[in-house]
Amino acid sequence: MREIASSFRRVISIAVVVGIISGFGSLLFFEGLKLGTCFFMGTLLGYTYPEEGQSMAEIAAWAPPESIWLLLPIICLGALASGVLVTTFAPEAEGHGTDAAICAFHGEGKVRWRIPLLKAVTSILTMTTGGSAGREGPTAQISAGFGSIAADLLGLSARERRIAIATGIGAGIGTIFKAPLGGAILGAEILYRRDFESEALVPSFLASIIGYAIFSAFEGFDPIFGLGDISWSVPQIPLFLLLGVVCAAMGLLYIKTFYTTQKVFKSVFSRFSLPDHVKPFTGAFILGIGVILLAQISYEGMLVGLGSIGTGYGFLQLTMYNMIPLTVLLFLPFAKILATSLTIGSGGSGGVFAPGLAIGGSTGGAVGMLLHMLLPELVPISSVPVFVIVGMIALFGGIANAPISVMIMVVEMTADFSLLVPAMGAVAVADVLTGTDTIFREQVITKAQSGAHRGEYRVEILEEIRCRDAMLPADRIIALTPDDSCAHVLSIINTYGHTGFPVLEGDRLAGMVTIGDVRYGTEPGKPALPVRDVMTRDVVTIDPDETLEKALRLMMDNNIHHLPVVRISDPGTVVGFLTSTDILRAYTRVTAGKADQLQCSASPGSGMAPAREEAKKRII
Repeated sequence: MREIASSFRRVISIAVVVGIISGFGSLLFFEGLKLGTCFFMGTLLGYTYPEEGQSMAEIAAWAPPESIWLLLPIICLGALASGVLVTTFAPEAEGHGTDAAICAFHGEGKVRWRIPLLKAVTSILTMTTGGSAGREGPTAQISAGFGSIAADLLGLSARERRIAIATGIGAGIGTIFKAPLGGAILGAEILYRRDFESEALVPSFLASIIGYAIFSAFEGFDPIFGLGDISWSVPQIPLFLLLGVVCAAMGLLYIKTFYTTQKVFKSVFSRFSLPDHVKPFTGAFILGIGVILLAQISYEGMLVGLGSIGTGYGFLQLTMYNMIPLTVLLFLPFAKILATSLTIGSGGSGGVFAPGLAIGGSTGGAVGMLLHMLLPELVPISSVPVFVIVGMIALFGGIANAPISVMIMVVEMTADFSLLVPAMGAVAVADVLTGTDTIFREQVITKAQSGAHRGEYRVEILEEIRCRDAMLPADRIIALTPDDSCAHVLSIINTYGHTGFPVLEGDRLAGMVTIGDVRYGTEPGKPALPVRDVMTRDVVTIDPDETLEKALRLMMDNNIHHLPVVRISDPGTVVGFLTSTDILRAYTRVTAGKADQLQCSASPGSGMAPAREEAKKRII
């Protein structure tokens, strides 16, 4: 009992310390954003910025820049300064921040002391000069960094250190968005694609409340967004489900565009040996030129361009007041996706949460406005803002694999809990359709793949089980050849739900192909590539006499979930196939006293065929 009481006191102490730090840290960061926006957008650019939370009369006074051409030097200057600081002092501060905090949780649980301050400065430079980014990612990394610093000073254990980091993520985001409940849950939900960090939940609640109280004492307790006269009805629920489908598609486009842009920038700069600090400058230059060109086309084009820069919250507020025309709403989601990809995908510093909400909100606004035009009696104009808010929730809840927390957060940000009903349906549809695709690449599927929980699998038990006792034997494995097309692999994946397959050349192991590889080989409008062009040739394998503990360590170290089993004496011949699911199944059976029942069976996502003859493509 004493140990439990002592652990409880330490966890509560962590929550209090992290909450106080998150409150004041978020406050300073937010004030920095306001001052930077006032100087760069207001004083230099002459842009009367629309802001979230303004009344309809207040926001109607917004005005475009006096000279849109001045945006180019301003946005490029901010990106260049941010790039120089990041590449010089802390490369891990590059990007959207939340991934770095998630990585720290699953890894060693440490964040360098310089990160919080550097992330704050670089993010302020990026966002206030016009970069398309959000404040939640930097806040998450800043608060997680302070949590790690507190862990260093208090001499916390590895487990307590990780709790401090997860608590910092939730408290920081919940604080700066004035959404303490959703933020607390987000800190526990956002770490995994299909799991939940329950240990961090209670301290996150306490820390988030403390941070929220401190922040709001200075910034006010009003919700982030203001709402006018809105309404929705039960007959509209099928339309909200339809919105969930549209938001899932837009969310997947967001993910693909973002990471493709990131990959292109890295490839080009590596190929031509260009300095990394110029990457954000290049992205900002392209974005600035694009906004200027749109402004030259028409007034609506200017609205699309201006709506694509910054956090996008001001234009979200305008959309909630039905002050943005349909022609703008139809193009704004695509412009925002591209602007965010150029800003953060090129190495700029900022979050992907706010742009995700802006993309979802403008998508919802477009769908709502179209439905209003087609079905004015079913969807009155007062219902269009509801589609905006539900779109925000559905899109980002789906691609963040955090439907519960995002739904609660956005409802807190609008202070209208009646929106939970339509939001629940839309985000459920979006979450199912997006699957495990995520904007946060450092998320792991479950605790089984997290370094934070490896010790919980009792290494001594895994050391007692050999791979031969848990693997699927060779005569039950689906294998591919290098000449098979990626389209054919996709058909197998869709049929059986497996996501990884060994590739054989003759009867010898030539490589591995997974669903991630196949996606690059099946781009729309292009012929499907053969497996040989996308497969991994340098395959990690394991001997059947090795232990499951070693197999699990290999998977974690190489960020993989499949291991072909080959003998050391004959490394080219596959004798079995092992996945993380098989390891969990073997572990569960042994701990349940069923070691004598260890049998190999098909497991979802493992590349294994059911024990049916027709399920086999080529049997090894």
